[in-house]
Amino acid sequence: MKLKLIFLTLLFTTMQITWAQVKFEAKVSKKKLGVNERLRVDFEMNKDGDNFTPPSFSGFTVVGGPNQSISNSWINGKRTYAKTFSYFLEPTARGSFTIKQAKIEIDGQVYKTLPIKVVVTGAVDKPKDGNNSDFVASENLHLVAEVSKGNPYLNEAITVVYKLYVSPRISVSNWRELDSPKYSDFWSQAIDMKQLKVENGQYNGEPYRYVILRKTVLYPQKTGKLNIEPLSLSVSVDVPSNRRDIFGGRLYTTVNKTVAAGSRTINVKPLPTQGKPDDFSGAVGDFSFKVETNKKELDATESLDAKITVSGNGNLKLFDLPKLTVPNGLEQYEPQHSERVRTNLTGMGGSISDTYTLVPQYKGKYPIPAISFSYFDLKTQTYKRITSDEIVIDVKKGPDGGSSIVASNDNSTNKRQVTQTENQFRFLKLDANFESIQRTYFFKSALYWASLTVPLLAIPLFLFFGKKRQERLNDVSGNRVRKADKLARKYLSEAKKNLGNQKEFYIAMERALHNYLKAKLHIQTSDMSKEHIRGLLKERGADELVAAEFISLLESCEFARYTPSSTSAMQQDYDKASKVIAKIDKQV
Repeated sequence: MKLKLIFLTLLFTTMQITWAQVKFEAKVSKKKLGVNERLRVDFEMNKDGDNFTPPSFSGFTVVGGPNQSISNSWINGKRTYAKTFSYFLEPTARGSFTIKQAKIEIDGQVYKTLPIKVVVTGAVDKPKDGNNSDFVASENLHLVAEVSKGNPYLNEAITVVYKLYVSPRISVSNWRELDSPKYSDFWSQAIDMKQLKVENGQYNGEPYRYVILRKTVLYPQKTGKLNIEPLSLSVSVDVPSNRRDIFGGRLYTTVNKTVAAGSRTINVKPLPTQGKPDDFSGAVGDFSFKVETNKKELDATESLDAKITVSGNGNLKLFDLPKLTVPNGLEQYEPQHSERVRTNLTGMGGSISDTYTLVPQYKGKYPIPAISFSYFDLKTQTYKRITSDEIVIDVKKGPDGGSSIVASNDNSTNKRQVTQTENQFRFLKLDANFESIQRTYFFKSALYWASLTVPLLAIPLFLFFGKKRQERLNDVSGNRVRKADKLARKYLSEAKKNLGNQKEFYIAMERALHNYLKAKLHIQTSDMSKEHIRGLLKERGADELVAAEFISLLESCEFARYTPSSTSAMQQDYDKASKVIAKIDKQV
């Protein structure tokens, strides 16, 4: 009996020591999830092994992984080692599923994990998975469209401000627009953003940093419910992971996240019909109106300018100015339209004008009748009318047109009776001095002989330039150099424009390098890790030194955006980028 007890004790002790030595187990982020959520599965071991074999993941689709992480630390002289293979899964249907056994070989022995049952329910309102980097980025990154007014009048200005909110828990390294809104039912004007500025604010009551990406002024052109299309961005987000470096600092992983400002709907009110003037042309805002001439006294056949001007704040570019009406004795030309309009967050402001050139034909007095301009005032929400004063033009010298001016009953035109005078044909020249015309012939002329000899002289020139062109086409090496230089200039032209502006220069430089890789290696932005780029360049025949220079340029762009840099340093980086692109284009 004692021998049996001793044997069992030794057996259990041996098994405990074995179990303490090797540990291989599977862990899941949750055992119950919605069909629209993701599941993270970690296979952890405390000793390094070989020939890891994952299960088939029946009932799920692998959307990420395997991601491998290794932790190796010393605490109080004791070494702790951990190696993890991580997978991200999406359920394919509702039901109960089993994460089957994974296998690995450690020290010649095969170890297996225990099966884990997972229940998949219907879709949940708000999917959550705190261990998923993609979910962490989604929860801490928000693109918001702020609309100044949701119930404007027709042709009343509203503004849309797009803000990108970023939580302090993550950081954003770069972004680009995927889809820009088209504003099909609006007249739109983008406000120039000279420099992006990071500011502190709140989102849903929590502290956030935000940057204003775009400001747009909109004037609705239709009534009813109008949809403002969303703005979509592709953002590179640095998310903290569960791994740490040798100093205990948390390591970050980069996630490419697509965010969009949700569609916004505004309800546009029609302008009131009560009190609407018959000559209303759609002006909405706060305006002043005047009609003026540069002179009121002149002689016949001289010219004067009559100018109609509307100034103020409102939809200045979206309505027509009143037309100028003049008496028959004034010759009127098509007006020259002029706009001095600026656009800011309050809408359009400035002035528009039509300038008419008028030329009187006879002496006399010509009244230019009063002109009316009507608009809808947003402050009082009523229609207003402004009427100019009558202007009288006095033509002192010129031919006599006969009777005096007679005004018509409708006060819109003025008529003059024109009578014939005895000297009405005084402009016709009766005594003409005619000269004979000598005929010239083309045959045997200087032009005749030139047309015969010039083609003969041009033949040697054609042969010479044709030979030079053929030599250039046969120069394969030279053509590659010229093609590489042209490609470098094409992609780096935007960076060259921003020399002196450090932030914009390096953003444009990094974008140029990425676009070049897309065109040359046919890869997407999500695949542009430095090691992947280095490997692709090496596979395509580029020298390791050239690949290293290219990677160095990318790192320089990332570093230089946050550290001071001189114009000479920017010029050096620009020249280096041109040479590196040219080298890669010749080698790859």
